[in-house]
Amino acid sequence: MLFELKSVFLSDGETKKCSYELDITKLDIDGIFPFTSPVSVNAEATNRASLVTLTLSCKYGFCRPCDRCGTPVEDVAEVSFSHPLVRELVDERNDDYIETPDFTLELDEVVISDIILNYPQKFLCKDDCKGLCPECGKNLNDGDCGCSKTQVDPRLEILKQFMEDE
Repeated sequence: MLFELKSVFLSDGETKKCSYELDITKLDIDGIFPFTSPVSVNAEATNRASLVTLTLSCKYGFCRPCDRCGTPVEDVAEVSFSHPLVRELVDERNDDYIETPDFTLELDEVVISDIILNYPQKFLCKDDCKGLCPECGKNLNDGDCGCSKTQVDPRLEILKQFMEDE
């Protein structure tokens, strides 16, 4: 979606809004297609004292397996982002500002970047998820599996011999 910002940049106190849906359901993240619905995007550009700020409010559905137990978790995420906009960058290495040299901004790229950067690296079904039993594979959130808990890491097995010699 191309967002036309000329009136905002040229008039102090000016605000421009737009709303649209962006389909990212085919976006692959680590071999998973987690997004279950299009992103509902509300964008607002505001000029306050010659500082133009873009505010994005995004809402989307997702389904992703827990990284510990594999249980699929479905939810709706609501996130907001804010970016200062400039006509041109003095220092091109500055990532704090988004450049809009022709008074337009491709919102899709900004929205996708923000969502991916905000996406958690580790996803858990709940904070105290117990994961799977390494012996039998049972989901430990459903109860104890009865497997022996005294298993020794094979890399440390040599140390057990030192303990038996004494």
